[in-house]
Amino acid sequence: MSARTETTNAELTIEDTTSPQDLSADVPAVTPGFRIERDSLGRVEVPADAYWGVHTKRALENFPIAKRPISVYPDFVVALASVKQACARANAEVGALSQKRADWIDAACQEIIEGKHHDQFVVGVMQGGAGTSTNMNANEVICNLALENAGYGRGRYDILSPIDHVNRSQSTNDTYPTAIKIALAFFLKHLLRELKALQGSFSVKADEFEQILKVGRTQMQDAVPMTLGQEFHGFATTLGEDYDRLTETIWLLAEVNLGATAIGTGITADPGYAAAAIRHLNLITGLKLEAAPDLIESTSDAGSFMSFSGNLKRSAIKLSKICNDLRLLSSGPQAGFGEINLPPRQAGSSIMPGKVNPVIPEVVNQVAFAVAGADVTVTMAAEGGQLQLNAFEPVIAHYLFQSLTWMTQAMWTLRVNCIDGITANEDRLAAMVGSSVGVITALIPHIGYAAAAALAQTALLTGRNVSDLVVEANLMTREDVMRELEPARLSGMRPDTGTSSIPIIE
Repeated sequence: MSARTETTNAELTIEDTTSPQDLSADVPAVTPGFRIERDSLGRVEVPADAYWGVHTKRALENFPIAKRPISVYPDFVVALASVKQACARANAEVGALSQKRADWIDAACQEIIEGKHHDQFVVGVMQGGAGTSTNMNANEVICNLALENAGYGRGRYDILSPIDHVNRSQSTNDTYPTAIKIALAFFLKHLLRELKALQGSFSVKADEFEQILKVGRTQMQDAVPMTLGQEFHGFATTLGEDYDRLTETIWLLAEVNLGATAIGTGITADPGYAAAAIRHLNLITGLKLEAAPDLIESTSDAGSFMSFSGNLKRSAIKLSKICNDLRLLSSGPQAGFGEINLPPRQAGSSIMPGKVNPVIPEVVNQVAFAVAGADVTVTMAAEGGQLQLNAFEPVIAHYLFQSLTWMTQAMWTLRVNCIDGITANEDRLAAMVGSSVGVITALIPHIGYAAAAALAQTALLTGRNVSDLVVEANLMTREDVMRELEPARLSGMRPDTGTSSIPIIE
């Protein structure tokens, strides 16, 4: 046989293998409901109804850490199946796998892509081995599903092998990071959709509050006036910037090392396999993936994951800052700012009647804290790899998937359960603007800074209205004061008639 010709464990072709019922004579008695599978370490009992096999069983015993299987991330399972499907098609194309076996694998992968059998992806999200357990879990599920569909029993690896056939021309070290990047692209699409919807909700509120004047604040102190609409428009704008920055991160995920096999040299793979695999993968996923120019570098480097995580953290922190503002603006409602009302979502105290807490912004804050912490983990894992492979990609994948999932859900609940239902306390806002000394800033061009400062001090001491003090001091007429203190002028939103002229102060 040539190097490119497919072989099997038993050196048999599909046509001359024994029937599914003709099992090996040396199979020992097993516990009812189980089957025996073997690896290089020996024999293991596997549940008879499981599509996974011996390698997955050992991973379940070795890594009882997170108590969370990889199936909690369906997009990742789909990405794994997509990679395996593309590899099967590429192997058949270059003659490294018979078309019959490739078709069996292809059909099994398609079932998983369509959402079936995800419960069979049982290895934990935290695992040693640089993702080998995840890769073998996928190989075994696909293999046994394909065997069953072809009329054979599960575990008949003399017919179809998880390693020799499903994993043909592959290594964990190229299929696993490729699947991670595909899954991240899928997750990112969900997040961007929610981010765009959240931006839209803030924009709607900005229009609704366009004419409502309020006191601006710098360093937690009263500043010049603005409108509540301007404040919410600022929130919408910063979310729009995040949308653009996160959209740009897709290029970090486009470069993959599929075909690199173990360390980037492409050992065991046909020279034409890598290009074929990526071409098929693009057709399957709808993405625009391309081969890394240096497969050895790409196999060992996790810098793209670190950069992606940094952009995600940026978005999370900015969203958290918005939630801080929402909690402040709605604080009270009697002894705080009390400028806006957040929708009441649940009773806020087991002892204080009537108390309602800003629980939705609070949970988004906590998600942001988790995303920031995850970014530290990703950073340390990227730094911790040695030589030709980063062994810590499982924790990188888990924390990126978790951050994307939590961020997407946080944006959804913030939009639906908070932003869409916010109302303004217009009377309170108007009263605060009327008594705020900050409005006198708008009159400085007409009365001078010294006079304005003196009147501001008087207003603070007496609690009197600034407009009244200016008129009583004969510095401006009531008509001129009211014109200069119109909401459109105070907030910088000039009326159609234009601005008033600024006098020269002698």
